[in-house]
Amino acid sequence: MTLHLPPPLRLAFTSPWFRGLALLLLCGPYLQGGFNKAFDFAAAIAEMQHFGLAPAAPFAVATIVLELGASLLVLTGFYRWLGALGLAGFTLGATLVANRFWEMAGPERFMVANSFFEHGCLVGGFLLVAWLDLRRQDGR
Repeated sequence: MTLHLPPPLRLAFTSPWFRGLALLLLCGPYLQGGFNKAFDFAAAIAEMQHFGLAPAAPFAVATIVLELGASLLVLTGFYRWLGALGLAGFTLGATLVANRFWEMAGPERFMVANSFFEHGCLVGGFLLVAWLDLRRQDGR
């Protein structure tokens, strides 16, 4: 059975502004995180230290550049696939460092496991963005 979307809704959901909104929502946490780290670099360094990343300052700079730069690639469409793959890899790595639920017990384990798998959804979303962009470039 095929479900048909009413033409006004189909037009809205397939419009460029809708795609732009979806990409902005997907990149939003990275833009917010990158700007917060850039404007409070001491907090960015403290965050790197909290997760055992050393030297903390270069890790903080790399994180800021990646979060903001890759988000701009995704949002502008310039090498969108590359930005999306960068954010997917970053998210996967950060999730493995920050959400180690398998080392926890009790209620904390439950909450951190939820965060781990929610971040997996972000990875999937960025992989889909990369896949769609590469297919578009191939004319498919």
